[in-house]
Amino acid sequence: PARYFDTKTTEPISFFLSGLEELLAWQPNSNDEFNVSAVPLAKRQPPLQSWRPRTLVCHDMRGGYLEDRFIQGTDTRNPYVFYHWRYIDIFVYFSHHNVTIPPVVWTNAAHRNSVPVLGTFITEWTDGEKLCEAFLAGGEEAYGAVAEQLARIAQHYRFDGWLINIENTLSAAAVRNLPLFLRELTARVHSAVPGGLVIWYDSVLKDGALRWQNELNDENRMFFDACDGLFLNYNWKEEQLERTRSLAGPRLNDIYVGVDVFARGDVIGGGFDTYKPLRLIRQYGLSAAIFAPGWVYEHLGKENFLQNENRFWGSLAEYLPTHSICTLPLTTSFSLGMGTSTFLDGKDEESGPWYDLSAQDIQPLYPELQGSVSTSCCLQDAWCGGSSLQLQGTIPPGEERLAVRLFSLQMPAPPKLFLTLLYKLEGPQPEDFTVALEVTTWDSGFCFEGNPTSLPEPNGRHYPRFLPAPPPGLAKLLAACHRGSHGWTSRCYELELQDCSLRDLSVIVSRQQPSLEETSFTCLLGEVRVLDTASVAASPAQVHSVMASQLWWQ
Repeated sequence: PARYFDTKTTEPISFFLSGLEELLAWQPNSNDEFNVSAVPLAKRQPPLQSWRPRTLVCHDMRGGYLEDRFIQGTDTRNPYVFYHWRYIDIFVYFSHHNVTIPPVVWTNAAHRNSVPVLGTFITEWTDGEKLCEAFLAGGEEAYGAVAEQLARIAQHYRFDGWLINIENTLSAAAVRNLPLFLRELTARVHSAVPGGLVIWYDSVLKDGALRWQNELNDENRMFFDACDGLFLNYNWKEEQLERTRSLAGPRLNDIYVGVDVFARGDVIGGGFDTYKPLRLIRQYGLSAAIFAPGWVYEHLGKENFLQNENRFWGSLAEYLPTHSICTLPLTTSFSLGMGTSTFLDGKDEESGPWYDLSAQDIQPLYPELQGSVSTSCCLQDAWCGGSSLQLQGTIPPGEERLAVRLFSLQMPAPPKLFLTLLYKLEGPQPEDFTVALEVTTWDSGFCFEGNPTSLPEPNGRHYPRFLPAPPPGLAKLLAACHRGSHGWTSRCYELELQDCSLRDLSVIVSRQQPSLEETSFTCLLGEVRVLDTASVAASPAQVHSVMASQLWWQ
């Protein structure tokens, strides 16, 4: 069927639904199993619902369902990827189709990085009016059926809820039922999807008129009260943020103030000035909704996209609270889910472009340390997948080392940690440097390294012990300790901690000899793993009743 499979290649594709009939007729089907997300939403700290401003990204690119619709990837050159997941809290996939089901590759990549994904339910123009009249003016049975279908769709494809965008006027009967529909949908999504969300877009008012308010007020408050959040339109002024803050009360963080990166209409900032509206929004303690950050790709072009993307998100970083990893194992090869080649164990196995966001790894922070080090993505060389993480920096005169923070962590430390690192030093004199891992713990009087007779580490910094070979029980899993090849160096480490809480994982680049001159380095990180030794040593659960379907032999 053409909905589920590409007519040219027969490959499985992601799809949307158009119109009320298609929505109400939708049923799970054996052809759509490729569209079910295979990656559960990873836990994070602090949790999404904690008391701090959030950041929502609304992805709207050329109508949607582009190369990202190919569930098993495609050979696109210079595709659009998003990878600053640590800096955002919610990802919305937006298109102008009535029922926009997020392509599963996005859900997989976001979930792996602890970010929930929302689809979009949109009605607009005269067709939208007719559609709303049919299900909203029709009474409880009609709007209840739509709410039930939307909740079932999110549950079946394993994404996390909906942005509701009614961009047309409503009759008196329809607008009367709208808050009831939102309450019903929100309750159904909450019960069908753990952590599910329904967010309302600032559009229609309580009298059914379509007039964007750019603030929370008595005209639109009834819709905000009926769901999990309000996505404000983009043409706001500072006094509207002030009024919104006072009216929102304890639900301050549930208001996502719109920022259009394309800067259409009478707005503040946009493009590389997007930090200006963001700074104002945060001054009022409100959440932000960044609309169409694909501007970087669409406006500035594909060629230097990765550099421009890092520059764009780097300019916003101080206004974007990050979230931490809170479960082990943590393992990543830094792959972006794209590449110009496919690497395995440091070897270029297959040249040629590829794009598959489901293959994107857990992404690190992308810190820019004031002039001394920059973090970027390197497609020319990798250990596994399509890219490695490139650290380029300068160790200042008289200093011996530089620390680059890769991940923030927030979890109790197991008694024994096992860490592995794969790296490659480039540049004129790579032998002048050493590379190692550093783990920091939260300050507490009880945290000890090794045994209680040892002294607590100053500033909670720990340098895991280098292991020339893995312990016997882990030798099979960690053949890694000897597996550096193609210029890559492999290192294994062990760290024993008592009553500690993990805080950061950093990589340390040090010079071999002290020097009064500044020294530049380039280091590629190919893989980092942090494992709880006890759970790694335990034998894995047996797998039963494996089924295979939809096979295609070549």
